[in-house]
Amino acid sequence: MEERKSAEHFMELVTKSRRGKFKLYIGMSAGVGKTYRMLQEAHLLLKNGIDVKIGYIETHGRKETHALLDGLPQIARRKLFYRGKELEELDVDAVLQMRPEVVLVDELAHSNIQGSKNDKRWQDVLEILASGINVISAVNIQHLESLHDEIQDITRVDVSERVPDSVIDQADDVVNIDLTAEELIARLREGKIYDESKIPAALNNFFKNDHILQLRELALKEVASQVQRKVEAEVVHDRPVKKERFMACISSNEKTARTVIRKTARLAGYYNSNWFVLYVQLPRESVDRIALDKQRHLINNFKLATELGAEIIKIEGKNVGREIMAQCELRKISTVCIGKPRITLSKIVLLGDTFRVLLNRLAQERIDLVILS
Repeated sequence: MEERKSAEHFMELVTKSRRGKFKLYIGMSAGVGKTYRMLQEAHLLLKNGIDVKIGYIETHGRKETHALLDGLPQIARRKLFYRGKELEELDVDAVLQMRPEVVLVDELAHSNIQGSKNDKRWQDVLEILASGINVISAVNIQHLESLHDEIQDITRVDVSERVPDSVIDQADDVVNIDLTAEELIARLREGKIYDESKIPAALNNFFKNDHILQLRELALKEVASQVQRKVEAEVVHDRPVKKERFMACISSNEKTARTVIRKTARLAGYYNSNWFVLYVQLPRESVDRIALDKQRHLINNFKLATELGAEIIKIEGKNVGREIMAQCELRKISTVCIGKPRITLSKIVLLGDTFRVLLNRLAQERIDLVILS
């Protein structure tokens, strides 16, 4: 057993050494200067003899950013026809064939046109990294999967293009591009972010002062969390550090489950810890009895949890509390996360003892319980 673990660890090190390095710029919103900074860095790398090429850059017509394209070698984009229009995408195969030392790939959260090699640009980036090519990319904080609900609460906008947190976690270097709310709004009003026709709508959505402040806070926290993870992974400590292990307990309720999954992912990410998603299939939700829509919701939630880095635990049982404790013992769980229960008077009568027993057992084992709203 020990020999197998040793061999697996060595293979992990070998694979990691072959993988390209991943640098990611994160910003609180469009217009903070992520693409501009990427291009500045490309010029510096080129000046120092590094073979750097542009795989895909989106300047959005911003003059200062577009001017930085001059002198930088570009890999031709792949042309695709979609709904009668000729559109362009990152040509992953061309990047792999040319094998530059560093390639710039903008807008990590972008959804590729139908007919592309991968559905998402972050999948393109992972494929390029796996081939040993270094990548510099950029993303806005609102595109992080685990922050979807929080972003929607802040901005009232449902962001459809999202990147799994596990992709962000793979970045070797994460840099925050920061501006004050006043500076960003001034840039918007001067037409440096969008053309004039889009400015009023932008000022009423993402570019409200309070929205920007909250998005800025989220971006700063995310980068700080990534730096902390890097320190914990690379700095040798004099004494062992206690490892947190989180377990999210979900039901077939789609909305509650997704919230619990995303919030537990944030907690686990903050502590740089392993985490699990537990679903106890009760007899009334067996394959032949569960409603098709609930079955579909469960599959989608398992997929979401996997993308966010969780290990799925799906077991059959008659007593949820008992199964939670069994998994806590087996997986050495430090924190159990559940959704806020919708309790009626009848449920208090039926489940009161069960919940009290679970709380007592968790307390005895010194396991924390987090109830997520």
